[in-house]
Amino acid sequence: MAIENIRIETERLILRPPNGDDFEEWAKFQSDEATMTFIGGVKSRAESWRDLCSMIGAWHVRGYAMFSLILKDGDKWIGRIGPWYPDSWPGTEVGWGVAPEYAGKGYALEAAVASMNYAVDTLGWSDICHTIDPENIASIKLAERVGSTNRGPTKLPEPYQDARVDDWGQSSEQWQENRKQFQ
Repeated sequence: MAIENIRIETERLILRPPNGDDFEEWAKFQSDEATMTFIGGVKSRAESWRDLCSMIGAWHVRGYAMFSLILKDGDKWIGRIGPWYPDSWPGTEVGWGVAPEYAGKGYALEAAVASMNYAVDTLGWSDICHTIDPENIASIKLAERVGSTNRGPTKLPEPYQDARVDDWGQSSEQWQENRKQFQ
């Protein structure tokens, strides 16, 4: 399937590959200190542009990457979430990040479930991890909500090699059982 035709719809959201139209909201997201505390730190507009282009490029190189998270009501970009596996990453990850004004409304859970399904059903992943800082309570709660467990400390590649992260995750078989609660 052509990348531009990939689109997942949930009750309130559209998940699609990112594009250049997402840049202003992407840059705003990455300039927010609270949002970026556990996901690489605040980024300048230039760094945000490179990050967006890296994500778009990963779609073309790997055939997947994180989705842009779009509200169906209003067509607003509110975050990025989904499969992520850059070179030397500790595992096939479903990661998430939602703009602060949309946090706590269930969007991350809704999109995480859709992304986990995509990773297992479409990409054929046998394992999904979430690399989470032990102090990122909101992310830990989301990982627990989708049925992932803490499998212990892990290491990220450069330039994130000094970040403290735990490997939260589950096998595809575990996800096939855990997702029943969301059907």
